[in-house]
Amino acid sequence: MTDLISSGEARLKAMAAPEGEIAAATHTLVVGPYLTRPAGGAPAPTRSAQARIEEAVGLAAAIELDVVEAIPVTLPRIRPSTYLGKGRVEEIAGIVRAREIGLVVMDCALSPVQQRNLEKEWGAKVIDRTGLILEIFGRRASTREGTLQVEHAHLAYQKSRLVRSWTHLERQRGGFGFLGGPGETQIEADRRMIQERMTRIERDLDAVTRTRGLHRQSRARVPYPIVALVGYTNAGKSTLFNALTKAQVVAQDMLFATLDPTARATKLPHGETVILSDTVGFISDLPTSLIAAFRATLEDVIEADILLHVRDVSHVDTEAQAEDVGTVLRELGIEDAQDRVIEVWNKADLLDADERTRLLNLSRKGGGQGSGTQRNDRDSAAPVLVSALTGEGLPALTSRIEARIARSRSTFAVVLPPEDGAALNWLYENAEVLDRRMEEGGTLHLAVRVAPEKEPRFLNRFGAARRLTRAE
Repeated sequence: MTDLISSGEARLKAMAAPEGEIAAATHTLVVGPYLTRPAGGAPAPTRSAQARIEEAVGLAAAIELDVVEAIPVTLPRIRPSTYLGKGRVEEIAGIVRAREIGLVVMDCALSPVQQRNLEKEWGAKVIDRTGLILEIFGRRASTREGTLQVEHAHLAYQKSRLVRSWTHLERQRGGFGFLGGPGETQIEADRRMIQERMTRIERDLDAVTRTRGLHRQSRARVPYPIVALVGYTNAGKSTLFNALTKAQVVAQDMLFATLDPTARATKLPHGETVILSDTVGFISDLPTSLIAAFRATLEDVIEADILLHVRDVSHVDTEAQAEDVGTVLRELGIEDAQDRVIEVWNKADLLDADERTRLLNLSRKGGGQGSGTQRNDRDSAAPVLVSALTGEGLPALTSRIEARIARSRSTFAVVLPPEDGAALNWLYENAEVLDRRMEEGGTLHLAVRVAPEKEPRFLNRFGAARRLTRAE
């Protein structure tokens, strides 16, 4: 019995070995096989091959892989058996042997047959872009819902990829991922067991979704506007979230530093309370399975009153990234997002003086930078240039949020006698006090903005209030 306990403790210690140590010891080659002419009449890519391979290297770095070389490869067409042509396969095989590569990351979507054939040709583990993103999500998920969603997407991906060749890294553990070997449900390589596990996860996710629904109903009883941050991964959403809410959400210069959604209540300058929601970053060629899996996580985005589209305007591919964000929003079923989007041009601190001046002038004129957003009017649709890191432009951003919220709210003029402190307190608690002037005798003249759901109570209490503007 003692021997069994000791053996079990040793196995648990092995299971607890940091994945970062495995990744750091794995020499990785990143290959970017990019078609010179997209198949099926698809639109030509807006990014250069170099920019795309740099993003793939960034994805590998997000899980601490030791990338020793990155090779962009232009392809006239895709080969069904190995994706790459025979000559390229042989060339990369030589690099794998010479550099002692243990893992090859292909920045594309491979079929199971292509993946297995390349592993045989190169004698190394091969994963595609989908597998890499799944591994990153698996590392980042911290809530029960996020973990379940990632595992479900991973199992669906693995159903056709049950043969694993990296046996020297396999170890029994409860999670999943190519670095740690197959998870507990995959050791038997049994499709039926995987399906059973997926069914259980779906039931658990249904329960979690119901709980989130109850939370939303509870929040609806105290109806605050929802302001959701969306944007390409590493655009600075979490840094902006922290700056606006004084929270301490993880913010790193790393792709997919944020996965699980975070929401905080915060007050705007005129006293309006909003729910600010930080969400997972989007990325080009995001696997369809992950879009479906994380739909529940992105419910705050779908239901948001305002979307802050955070863009890294210092990035060379900022316009292409903006188009990718728009694509994902459409895939989430958010077709009417344009009238509730505020573009936030972030990382102004990384711009040189000339570029900063150019973008500031563009934002004041109400457009530019090719986001594809249909603009209804110049002021409300103009982008806001900010630096979430230094705080530059944040007052202008909060003013823009207030202005957007104001579209759906009426404003009133209220006159209060000096002794009616209770009424004044009610206005500060339930409305936005935009202006306050006191006459010589102490009489107060206020301009207030009232949410539609609170307007009946307001009018019942302040029947003599004079309407200044009507909600749209």
